[in-house]
Amino acid sequence: MTARKVRIAPSLLAADIGRLAEQLSMIEAGGADWLHVDVMDGVFVPNLTFGAKIIETCKRLTKLPLDVHLIVVEPEKYFDSFAAAGADTLTIHVETAPHLNRQLARIRELGCKAGAVVNPGTPVEALRDVMDNLDLLLIMSVNPGYGGQKFIPSSVGKIARARALLDEAGSRAALEVDGGVTRDTITACWRAGADTFVAGNAVFSAADPAAEIRAIRARCAEQA
Repeated sequence: MTARKVRIAPSLLAADIGRLAEQLSMIEAGGADWLHVDVMDGVFVPNLTFGAKIIETCKRLTKLPLDVHLIVVEPEKYFDSFAAAGADTLTIHVETAPHLNRQLARIRELGCKAGAVVNPGTPVEALRDVMDNLDLLLIMSVNPGYGGQKFIPSSVGKIARARALLDEAGSRAALEVDGGVTRDTITACWRAGADTFVAGNAVFSAADPAAEIRAIRARCAEQA
């Protein structure tokens, strides 16, 4: 098996937006790999968060790749504006993307990496036929909509199934986990085959966010 790189993607949802520049500087100092941005529309999930303007601002304040998670209905309405604002990856929910192949292709046409995500109640096998079109496969380990939720233990088995599907397809897509990722849950996810981890409250609620990123990363052994 090819050695996997651990990527830590702190979630903007848990950051103090009033201290955005400082917060982004802290996670960069801690060695964060990506910045995860949850875009919620108040329709698909009961919360409303960020628009293209915050993407522009983050792009100006950090060199971290912007991992933009579209937790919205009709995600294609956002592709052009978010790509133009500086998103590096656009990830869409299979539950809201009935024309998934076309939508993933459009994301790539705009110069972004294309990702797909499944909620806890959606089998990862729903993505079997688009494995060749993915740069990122995201497993939700909580039901999206709010930060600070507890990790759903059955997600570990789902991560393992996702890794098997990616390997079967010969895909080099990142396998990301989002929801309840902490020092206590990340090791099982890593061993199951994940390589990219969204951490919100665990990082930004820590006394020292930079040190917490390093501590979370250290829980992943160099070999699964």
